[in-house]
Amino acid sequence: MRDEITARVGHEFYSFDGRILELFGREYSWRFHIRHMYMIVTEPDRKGRREVTLGHGTPENRGASLTWRPTAAEWEQSPDLAALLDAVRAALDAPPGR
Repeated sequence: MRDEITARVGHEFYSFDGRILELFGREYSWRFHIRHMYMIVTEPDRKGRREVTLGHGTPENRGASLTWRPTAAEWEQSPDLAALLDAVRAALDAPPGR
């Protein structure tokens, strides 16, 4: 992947270049390298909210993590967010060195 994918949800901005996922909020910024991170995205609950957790390490050996809960409206208003998370998932599932 060579093109950067970006998404905006409210006051937060997300950027993924195929290796590094960056998140910028009002009070924080995070960087995750694809080979040292995990991601968990839940299915929508009955109100359409999802829970997205990004963390350093693996789900079994966790480091610092960030969890947020985009509402159904935020999810629908930012189709780029789903595309960005799909790209991150594909990169996480790819064999090392790809």
